[in-house]
Amino acid sequence: MSFLTTVARSATRAARPATRAVPAASLSLAARGVHTLPKLDYAYDALEPHISRKIMELHHSKHHQAYVNGLNAAEEAYAKAAAPKEQIKLQSALKFNGGGHINHSLFWKNLAPQSQGGGEIKSGPLKDAIVADFGSVDAFKKKMNTVTAAIQGSGWGWLGYNPETKKLEIATTPNQDPLLSHIPIIGIDIWEHAFYLQYHNVKADYLTAIWNVINFKEAEHRFVEAAKSA
Repeated sequence: MSFLTTVARSATRAARPATRAVPAASLSLAARGVHTLPKLDYAYDALEPHISRKIMELHHSKHHQAYVNGLNAAEEAYAKAAAPKEQIKLQSALKFNGGGHINHSLFWKNLAPQSQGGGEIKSGPLKDAIVADFGSVDAFKKKMNTVTAAIQGSGWGWLGYNPETKKLEIATTPNQDPLLSHIPIIGIDIWEHAFYLQYHNVKADYLTAIWNVINFKEAEHRFVEAAKSA
């Protein structure tokens, strides 16, 4: 069993039912066991003006593809490793590239064009839970942005469901570490490749803009399934 498989199974146990909390595309495998880049549900320019076509194209086709390639190479090397010491040396690459693949696959589903409801949070279980746990939707967004902007270097800001407290909580992970302590509901990529071409070094503007294309319908589905499984 590879290191990524262990991580993925841990995430699956924390995020049951896994088909929603960790999208099937996030660990898409061809028949020969090779991870593949998931297709987007929208065009690269569909999130404009909030996220530019160029950013989306580079982010998806270059950066995410690099994680997929790195993961496949690391898993192949891991399978061929003759000794535990060699496998241990590969764990960093497996964690980084495997986490990058998992996180980005979730991130693409996390977004939607405004023409398809992006940015709109309707009355329902998710909105009710956000208001209950944060006071209001605006208060939640403000706290999420503040916590995410405070990440030193690169990482991810998350809205996660805590199965123990049965509450929505904000968490962060460094680099490409996947969220394992909570069931991921919304994830925001704060790596520079996610915003720098458009927003330069002003992370606050990017974090304000991204809420206009957050797929709250998908987030609510994850939340409902997470609450059922807890």
